[in-house]
Amino acid sequence: MSRSPSHSGPSQRMLRVGELIRRTLSEILQQGDLHDPELSGVSITVGEVRVTPDLKRATAYVLPLGGGNREGILAALRRNKPEIRHMIAREMTLKHVPDLKFEIDETFDRIDATRRMFSDERVRRDLESPEDAPE
Repeated sequence: MSRSPSHSGPSQRMLRVGELIRRTLSEILQQGDLHDPELSGVSITVGEVRVTPDLKRATAYVLPLGGGNREGILAALRRNKPEIRHMIAREMTLKHVPDLKFEIDETFDRIDATRRMFSDERVRRDLESPEDAPE
């Protein structure tokens, strides 16, 4: 059964490939096999990998532990992209490894901002249900 072109969500195949790349990339970064001093001894979380529908490109959302030196880590990952792709290709059974793009995972920043917003007295007051409001 074919997919409707208007469907906006990722396919099961895209999700599977993205998760497989995420796990493999996490293992590579954890093992410290990359020969870059900037990546040596740094814990990097790979929060998500999003793959394009044609499986030719993948965006890995990463965050160094503690959030420090984001730009330096991003630059080092981009610099080492060919070696990382080669390592992923060795570990996976894909016919072609997607071209990798690295971006900072800002999920935690958005969660913190949302938490701060909901703790604001004005917002809490607006969210109260009419039954909770004093008469």
